[in-house]
Amino acid sequence: MHRRITPGRTRTPAGDPATPGAVHDSYWPGEFRAACGCAVLLLGLLVTVDAGDGTLTAPRAVLWSGLALLLFVILLPPRVAAGENWLESRGPLRRQRVRTDRLVSARWSGEVVRRLVICDEDGGRAELDPRVLASNPALWHQVDAAARVSQARGRLRYGESALLELSRQIDGATALTIFKISRFDE
Repeated sequence: MHRRITPGRTRTPAGDPATPGAVHDSYWPGEFRAACGCAVLLLGLLVTVDAGDGTLTAPRAVLWSGLALLLFVILLPPRVAAGENWLESRGPLRRQRVRTDRLVSARWSGEVVRRLVICDEDGGRAELDPRVLASNPALWHQVDAAARVSQARGRLRYGESALLELSRQIDGATALTIFKISRFDE
């Protein structure tokens, strides 16, 4: 039996980040390049110093490569995407996905570095940096609209204050940006 393959046509399930209409963190590509640059710089520096000292061997080169890879994994931020009623955070080691129209809780985590932790009624959980939402208005709009649906349906039982606080921060930052732009245009 022969199957005909049509080039350029792929099927993606609804809610997949490749789905048309998905909104991605617009700053992630730059952060990816920065993480790559730091890892390559560290590897180059370690290999150069080791080679200059005359102690560079194959096992040491593998060790330095592993160390550079570890730095890359540490520096690489998760890639955040959202669509209608879902949010996904993909890191190098894990993938977190929640249905934002079925949120049951939203809370702050961490003392020094604050993270927003959101959970849905299906057990999905995502932890993300609120600066990602603040710097990507389209991403925040997707999450906020679906969270309001969840709140209106009575599903959001814990954490309305966390989302309200985040909304106020984002609205304040947006207003300040608009004010600065309008003053610049005068």
